[in-house]
Amino acid sequence: MTSPTADRIAAAALRRFNRTGYAATKLQQIADDVGISQGNLTYHFPTKLDLALHLSETVRATTADRLAQRVNGDIADDYVGHLLFGMELTWTYRFLLRDPGIFNDVDDVVPPSPILIADFEALFELISRVADEGLLRADMSVDLHVFTRSLWILSRHWMDYLREMEQRDHIDWTDVARGVEHHFVVLLPMMTVAGRQRFTRALDRASPPSQADAHTRRNR
Repeated sequence: MTSPTADRIAAAALRRFNRTGYAATKLQQIADDVGISQGNLTYHFPTKLDLALHLSETVRATTADRLAQRVNGDIADDYVGHLLFGMELTWTYRFLLRDPGIFNDVDDVVPPSPILIADFEALFELISRVADEGLLRADMSVDLHVFTRSLWILSRHWMDYLREMEQRDHIDWTDVARGVEHHFVVLLPMMTVAGRQRFTRALDRASPPSQADAHTRRNR
């Protein structure tokens, strides 16, 4: 359990790492953002690497908790919920995916890659459920692992696209919904009519009311 000051330091470090990158961020900058001395900061986190490790562990724990508490519901709602969770997490902690060399020289550290593996495996499980429920077209000839990999790559790099191509430094619901819709461009044509309708309604249910109404009108 961390202290309130440690939590503020971690939040400030996350903002800095995301904005300017891990290598370019100085501990003094983080301390200034929090309004404390660098000595106070290093009391809680002796090095910048300790901060990165703490944030990496936060991602791992958040992902593990979600997977552990998951209860299967409607497949369409579960699927959309997984996409939204993954995109939010990859955006919030984007420096970990952008700067993978942070932990190269650290022993016994769990880097971001197991998080991505768990995310892929969860998506494959969801795609398998979609197939088991008969929501994929009978004439679909693509291997489910290949199909899942294509969908995963699309969603995984959507946040990179927003940052690199659209120069976004923050995102809102519209950005996330656009990411889901790009995912659906690949997914929905492989589904039955009933499947497409269920998944479109699931995205509507996950949307803020005003956004859901606009999305429904576009897809009538």
